[in-house]
Amino acid sequence: MFILIASGTVLGIAGTDLVLPAVPSLPGQLGGSIEVAQLVLAAYAFGTLVGLLTFGELGARFDPRKLLIWSLALFGLASLASAEAPSIEWLIALRFAQGAFGSGPAVFAPGFIHGLYPHDKAAAAMGRLGSVESLAPALAPIAGAWLLEFGGWEISFVLLAASAALIAAAVSWQRAAFPRPQQMEDHHSYLFILKNFEFLFYALSQALSLGALLVFVFGLPAVLTGPLDRGIEDFVILQVCGIAMFILAANSSAWLAAKFGTLKIIRTGTAIMPCAFLAIFAYALTGSGSLYVLVPLWAVLNLGFGIRAPIGFHRAISAARGDHSRAAAIVIAAILGIAALGTTAVAPYISVGLWPLAFTGAVISALALLSLVPLRDVD
Repeated sequence: MFILIASGTVLGIAGTDLVLPAVPSLPGQLGGSIEVAQLVLAAYAFGTLVGLLTFGELGARFDPRKLLIWSLALFGLASLASAEAPSIEWLIALRFAQGAFGSGPAVFAPGFIHGLYPHDKAAAAMGRLGSVESLAPALAPIAGAWLLEFGGWEISFVLLAASAALIAAAVSWQRAAFPRPQQMEDHHSYLFILKNFEFLFYALSQALSLGALLVFVFGLPAVLTGPLDRGIEDFVILQVCGIAMFILAANSSAWLAAKFGTLKIIRTGTAIMPCAFLAIFAYALTGSGSLYVLVPLWAVLNLGFGIRAPIGFHRAISAARGDHSRAAAIVIAAILGIAALGTTAVAPYISVGLWPLAFTGAVISALALLSLVPLRDVD
């Protein structure tokens, strides 16, 4: 059950990361500029935002197991349609639909996890889920770069469609083994959850932290292959090193929280992020782009996020008092909303270099740290 839950959420993440290496080449294939091509990423994020809130509401009214199957099936159809897009504008529109349909697994995963594991094991399970999900940003760009070389940008979308069909079939086959809806959660409303200030601040900090990271990652391939005049393989190297550090940190997160206090570790990990972004910003102002400098700084940034991510997400979901689907929808929608807005805002400055991305990441992650100020630890 855990493997199927993780596979569904990984597929939604791969919808961005598998396509990332192809973004710089899209203007030459479908027309438009590199700035317009960045909207292929932003549209997916905006679509996911809409889908998260929609599936969060549907999950309170219908069987999440059936909704998970429909989400995967429609994601597969949107992926196939994207592969046949005749222009960059059509691809942007289809990417919005793809993101919306692919958001279901992320909404239902926390509820399924809490149904499968007792409360004291759920945080560790969420950490494992985060570690599995983090493999997508590390491995998907490698696969995407190889697929781009092998068969063009379209083949990535075909692979997403085929994967969605397989996972949907497996979930349908094992549907009876999934936790039943009444085992999973209590339902309130979005307004009820948003009135909970503990949830609000934890959710905002989580969203700003990951949003800052995603804005940087979404723009990095275009900067590396554009103004820095490097190859897409450099992006792959950075991702692999960063994700390896994230996995190590994420799997230590629950242990550190038990030893030193949950909120203290969340604050520590969050504080590392703006410091690392500012270090990248200072280096970027020199106009250089050596991996010997960027890799260690990127690893430190992912260390900070890995320390705070699993326990931060779990604390936010727990603060929602049992409505896991809506809480997850709010948190992930906020993440994607921040990522989409940040990506759109920084897109006109992609040709300048790395510093606009690093500066934007520093500002957003600093706001994530400020969001934790009103909170008090309950450990």
